[in-house]
Amino acid sequence: MAEAALYDTYSRAPLRFERGEGVWLISETGERYLDFGAGVAVTSVGHSHPHVVGALKEQADKVWHLSNIYEIPGQETLAKRLTDATFADKVFFTNSGAEALECAIKTARRYQFSKGHPERFHIITFEGAFHGRTLATIAAGGQEKYLEGFGPKAPGFDQVPFGDLDAVRSAITNETAAILIEPIQGEGGVRPATNEFLKALRAICDEHGLLLIFDEVQTGMGRTGKLFAHEWSGATPDIMAVAKGIGGGFPLGACLATAEAASGMKAGTHGSTYGGNPLAMAVGSAVLDVILAEGFLQQVRDVSLVFRQGLASLKDRYPDIIEDIKGEGLLLGVKAAVPSSELLQAIRDAHLLGVPAGDNVIRLLPPLVVTADEAREGLARLERAAESVRAAKVKKTA
Repeated sequence: MAEAALYDTYSRAPLRFERGEGVWLISETGERYLDFGAGVAVTSVGHSHPHVVGALKEQADKVWHLSNIYEIPGQETLAKRLTDATFADKVFFTNSGAEALECAIKTARRYQFSKGHPERFHIITFEGAFHGRTLATIAAGGQEKYLEGFGPKAPGFDQVPFGDLDAVRSAITNETAAILIEPIQGEGGVRPATNEFLKALRAICDEHGLLLIFDEVQTGMGRTGKLFAHEWSGATPDIMAVAKGIGGGFPLGACLATAEAASGMKAGTHGSTYGGNPLAMAVGSAVLDVILAEGFLQQVRDVSLVFRQGLASLKDRYPDIIEDIKGEGLLLGVKAAVPSSELLQAIRDAHLLGVPAGDNVIRLLPPLVVTADEAREGLARLERAAESVRAAKVKKTA
């Protein structure tokens, strides 16, 4: 009844949380849940991180909003830190991942237009992708369940099978502007692209004068143990969309690009009322302080190894419940051998939180500050959940 005034667009779990501490969420009734969903890879440095909270409070006492009519020093600071740490020369700040992807799409199309090729506006994307919920990004993702009922699909997006280089080459025409890919498909079932595939896409783009766009909304900001997932492959994009973990829970996204790729984006071609507001810039810079601190990403890699090995052990011991373990770093997927909704409910009953994905997968995305002991606690709760599902199966067949 409490949700009657809201759009009926979510099937929410009947859980209400009133506060968080690190990797924990505490419900209104005082129950503690180990949060291995992290708001779908958003709360990168955990709940209520004192450095991030302090930065937000300090900025809130100064100024919350400034229109992009004026210079915003926080934007210049955070953009410089991001370009210093990445391939990029230019940054456009947004409020979300979908907006970051919109900017990336417009940047690629505008680049080709500015080079005298207005006909080159098509972007090759991949089956199983998820790039957001705007009309352009659901067209880019191409999944029928998100397209249904919203009229004609926005033109200019050509899907090919994930990982199929021959299909990529066949899809290129004189209207192609760019290739857009997630280094790891999150919503699509935690499906990593191989390093060889990403490097091959880079070579194809170079050969045909296309721009390579990486969607690192979910995979970026340390999630795989490097600042961005593409760093593992050695393939460098021309444009990259970032969000989720960059704000640690505060609405923040960014589109990063080389100076050449962004060369068509002149004054008046794009904008955002709230994008790059002072609160977001203060929080984003504080999150970056934590993630770029010496030893932080090594700790992510160390804990992810402990977690991955523990998940592999559970798979070996519960093959009737867990079919496979997928993913990289702290973006891991448990492919269930039973309906994933059953396993997800058992996980919640064990006071562990995960996130559903495609291909009957449950994503485990703990905050990057998770310790090895907390990872082991998560494994223990997952084991209890697997045991519970197994017992229910036995009872059903008895």
